[in-house]
Amino acid sequence: MTVFRWIIGVLSALLALGATLSFVIFILQDQEQWIERARVFRRWTTTALLFWFNIEVWGRVIWTIVHW
Repeated sequence: MTVFRWIIGVLSALLALGATLSFVIFILQDQEQWIERARVFRRWTTTALLFWFNIEVWGRVIWTIVHW
């Protein structure tokens, strides 16, 4: 499970960095394509974090049921 947390953490950090950089470029250049990229990166970051949360919760549920 620790490996999974690290993978999701690194992936989320990279996606968040992409969203931040895209937003900064949008602010500097005022081109609409960069804000769209920032939104896409933000959505994928949210998706990755919700996937992590779902696996954590259901993993604990299954663990509890198996070891009841």
